[in-house]
Amino acid sequence: MPPKGKKHGCQTAPLDILCSFPENVIDGILMRLPLREAVRTSILSQKWRYKWCRLPELTLDLKNLISTKDSVPPTFKFTNIIYHLLTHHTGPITKFALSFNSDLMPCPTIDNLIYFLSRNGIQHLDLKLSGRGDLYKLPSSFFTCFQLRYLTLQNCLMLPPPACKGFELLISLELRSVTISPKFLERLISCSQLLERLVLDIVGLSGIIEINAPMLRSFNFTGEISSISLKYTPLLTQLSLADTEDYEGLRECDIAKFFESLSALEHLQLNQDSLRFLAAGAGELPKRLPFNLNCVKRLRLANIYLGGSDVVSCALCLIRSFPYLQYLEIEVGDEDAGIPALEYLEVEAFSDMTFNHLREVKLIYTIGSEPEMQLIKLLLAKSPILVKMLIEPCLEVNDDAYKTVSISRKLNSFQRASPEVEIDYNCYYD
Repeated sequence: MPPKGKKHGCQTAPLDILCSFPENVIDGILMRLPLREAVRTSILSQKWRYKWCRLPELTLDLKNLISTKDSVPPTFKFTNIIYHLLTHHTGPITKFALSFNSDLMPCPTIDNLIYFLSRNGIQHLDLKLSGRGDLYKLPSSFFTCFQLRYLTLQNCLMLPPPACKGFELLISLELRSVTISPKFLERLISCSQLLERLVLDIVGLSGIIEINAPMLRSFNFTGEISSISLKYTPLLTQLSLADTEDYEGLRECDIAKFFESLSALEHLQLNQDSLRFLAAGAGELPKRLPFNLNCVKRLRLANIYLGGSDVVSCALCLIRSFPYLQYLEIEVGDEDAGIPALEYLEVEAFSDMTFNHLREVKLIYTIGSEPEMQLIKLLLAKSPILVKMLIEPCLEVNDDAYKTVSISRKLNSFQRASPEVEIDYNCYYD
């Protein structure tokens, strides 16, 4: 029992503790808050009242601006927020991120915002606009943001003035659902000689875009792979290619020419249609490339149907050409029509090589099909330093106890080149 006359409870900090924070600490706190929350700190004390007005980095997330309990239209609310920002902020803005989700795009308001940013030294612009309405057409003031180093655009239309060459200081460029002419896209990339990261999620490009980027290290592409050419990317270490084109018939591709400039490549990710494109060359696909890519350490294959001979033969051609491969991940896709590829996966077909550096294998959404089991058998038999093989079956296998036991018995019967390998057949039951 506490002594008489003494009150117990939580001790509170002095009221003026917020005023005693150093300027850099206050700025650090405010820059980590969403813009609306940063503005609300104005009521904390006199010292905090206008602190947000000089922040160089602002994040405005309005994806949930629409509320069923609020009768105020989201466009009006958005316009009011931007007006408050434009009339009160002082000083440079080096980083600005806007996420807005509405079918009614308040284009004039965003135009004013971009004009304001172009006059205040914007270096990092993240503009993610989503909705079912028309694409947002970037204003002419956007193309005068010559200090841009990091640029992310989503659901935008880029129609540059004729004199616009691009942004020479760009380090990172990300375009998603952006309509842009192939000619300007190629010029934009070539102009950015400092570009290290490139993300393109664009469908409907016509012609071939040559990627000339001497400093590029990471490239993620989603679209029609036949529309790009990796002309000069000597430092590229991470490459992800997801082909979105419906595969009908053969499209000419020289797989050796496609990879010949990627000597620094370390991480590669492909999906089923990108493998089909790479396999669609003239004549029979070679067992391996005419050169080795010795830097490749990680390979991920997404949504792969192991019964298709074109997909499997292309994947094996690449694996044979990656002698220092350490990590292999395969996400098995739904079955489709295809010629059985069992002969490509026979252990005897790899009598001339072993996977001497392969340490980890991960197979996802397996169903225990014959091609899957043959691939597992091959990898176990030809990987002398393999440490772990993780197999995650799909839900229908998890729900079938008999099939799970049958698969486990097969796995245990396979010969293993590595005495240290651990096979984790990851099944879950409710």
